[in-house]
Amino acid sequence: MSFRKRQRVGSSSRLSSSDGNLKEESSPSPAPPLLHPASVPGGFNDPTTADVLLCLQLDDPDSVQSLDLHLHSAALSRSRYFAALLSDRWHLPDPDGDGIQQLFLKIFPAGDLRCRPFDAYVAVLRLLHTLDFAGAIRSVAGALEMLPVALELLFDDCVQACVRFLEAVPWTEEEEEGVLSVIPFLREEESRDLLARVSPKAAAGDGNSTSEEMLCGLINSAIHGHPNVATVKAFVAKLLRDYSSRDSVRRVLDKAFVWSLETVKELLGKYASPDFRMAGDNDEREAIQRLNLHATMVNVKHLHWLVERMIELRVADTAVKEWSEQAALAADLQKTFRDDAWKNIAPGLPTLVARCTCRLANSVASGSTLAPR
Repeated sequence: MSFRKRQRVGSSSRLSSSDGNLKEESSPSPAPPLLHPASVPGGFNDPTTADVLLCLQLDDPDSVQSLDLHLHSAALSRSRYFAALLSDRWHLPDPDGDGIQQLFLKIFPAGDLRCRPFDAYVAVLRLLHTLDFAGAIRSVAGALEMLPVALELLFDDCVQACVRFLEAVPWTEEEEEGVLSVIPFLREEESRDLLARVSPKAAAGDGNSTSEEMLCGLINSAIHGHPNVATVKAFVAKLLRDYSSRDSVRRVLDKAFVWSLETVKELLGKYASPDFRMAGDNDEREAIQRLNLHATMVNVKHLHWLVERMIELRVADTAVKEWSEQAALAADLQKTFRDDAWKNIAPGLPTLVARCTCRLANSVASGSTLAPR
């Protein structure tokens, strides 16, 4: 039975783009000879115990290169691609068969003729059997060769091992270009640390950087958009604690605090406005007032969470200054609390306001936050 692997967009486009140039240019140096990988008794490429014969074929009409590997289905199933390919859904029983299942995998030729076309695939297929990532991934070049193959074969453990290695070692400029070429095909959580290294503006704290925009989006999702608020808030809080640039965290939290504070002031100003209280139908006015006060309560909760994060990270200077200059907000709160309606609509509002005030005052008194005189 023959199967043709549908190439992932990431690896195929990168490899095939240089292949076109090679066909136009004549190269006198021949491709290096194929090396047949050594067999491991009872393991990788052992024909006596294998139940899968995988034929690697170069997808090039001008080449007849191929490589046969004797593999084990139990090891191949660690790859989600092979797990699906080897599932019973795609195979009919073969009573006359010898128990060996034959598969074919087409490989786009490498752009560099000095490279053996099957080496990266052999390395990843060997890792499916050994799981010795520390022993196999020893250089940036090796990790960059194996990562596209692991992505193509959906070998998640190998992808994670390659990414962790790249995060931990220095790169040359040429290697950094290779890292940039694979980042678009990684999941967001896998590529975050790599992006921080290859984006100097983000690491330096540029206010318009992609990194800070990402943090702003995460904070906004944590306090506004996600249904499982507690879990997302805990994740964002940890991300802020572990983030490398404290200046970026300060700017992002300052921006979120000011925005939430302005929202609270606007909503509470509408609720306390005498013009609004006297206008319109009573039932309609009461419904709108309830909405305004309830929204105020929700946004004060967001403010309290932001205050806690800013104090925890010792970046609450702006919050202390802004909170101490809210004469209009204090007046609107006094008007609101003179009316007993808040007790039924937002009974926890005074407590939340007091908590914000006390936490900021205590941070100044303890010296963790510096405030202007």
